[in-house]
Amino acid sequence: MQKGKINITLDKDLIDYAKIYAKQQRTSVSEVFTQFILNLKRIKESNPTEAILADPDFTESLLETISRIKSGKMKWSKYKDIF
Repeated sequence: MQKGKINITLDKDLIDYAKIYAKQQRTSVSEVFTQFILNLKRIKESNPTEAILADPDFTESLLETISRIKSGKMKWSKYKDIF
């Protein structure tokens, strides 16, 4: 695949974070953005639910919620009580 160049402007703290994240993942900042854009493309072309379920934080939260429901620790509220 032929590659091109793109210039973007970001806040300094985001640039620093992108560099740190890329280093921790043993990849490049360019690859981080490539994967991000490819993920957006996959979401647009396929089922967005896959991306949501693939998020580790969402999965952890979902499993914790299921566990609380099964254990009876979840307190249920009616819609009208909340709003």
